[in-house]
Amino acid sequence: MKIAFIGLGNMGGPMALNIAKAGYDINVFDLDKSKAEPILAAGGVWSTSPAEVVVDADVVMTSLPGPKQLQSIALDEGNILDAMKQGSIWIDLSTNNLEVEREIRAAAEAKGIATLDAPISGGTEGAAAGSLAIYVGGKAETYEKVKDILDVIGGDVKHLGDHGAGYVAKISQVMLCYLHSVALSEALMLGVKGGVDPEIMLGIVQKSTGRSYVADRYGPPILEGSYDPGFALGLAHKDMKLTLELAKSTGTTLPMCEQVEDIYSRAVGKYGFDQNHLMAVKLLEEQNDQLLRGK
Repeated sequence: MKIAFIGLGNMGGPMALNIAKAGYDINVFDLDKSKAEPILAAGGVWSTSPAEVVVDADVVMTSLPGPKQLQSIALDEGNILDAMKQGSIWIDLSTNNLEVEREIRAAAEAKGIATLDAPISGGTEGAAAGSLAIYVGGKAETYEKVKDILDVIGGDVKHLGDHGAGYVAKISQVMLCYLHSVALSEALMLGVKGGVDPEIMLGIVQKSTGRSYVADRYGPPILEGSYDPGFALGLAHKDMKLTLELAKSTGTTLPMCEQVEDIYSRAVGKYGFDQNHLMAVKLLEEQNDQLLRGK
């Protein structure tokens, strides 16, 4: 089975590398060729454009920033759908909204191409280890054809139902990361302003009913002042915008998400898209004139 992989960023690169190491015939493309070097060293093949990389592929996999990029690569001039062969399968590992998913799926089906939405969760550590959670939406028969490939990059692969189910599940769970990050920073801030040492306060949270993956994983980078380089602030904001788009399309009211999206929006405006994702915490630090720092 010949695979094409587009998008070799912090998540896509390790996923493509694991597929190459598993012995699959894989061609890759990214706007930055240097990101392909580990995959090429493992036996992958470089292609010079999205259209070129998909020409002979049985399965196309994309890991892109969001709906805008997916829409462009699917529908603009030189798009991959015009180059993909009939009967091939497109697995999108990105986070997308339902409107763009429907638009792309309709265009793909008109050309005899099957699609699966298969967004991922688990961070760069999970991508490197091949232990990602993968939430799959689409036809069961299509999923069964590619399950072995998904098992290479994922440790918890779930087929959730029809098209769009994967995107819905991903957005519904990932929004908690940002809500928890903001809530954690406020809990730490209250404790520190009240005289508790930051490291002791974090330890208390980690042993309380408020304990979470966010407290364990992202509490230390907050206290270190690194704000965690593993993910971009602008991409975190993108996820929150997608949350509100999904809420609107499903008629759901999410007041806490609206507040957190506003925080991330202001953080991006102040610090920049490419800053580390926990820079949203810095807004709170500046508002309180208090850095959350350990010793």
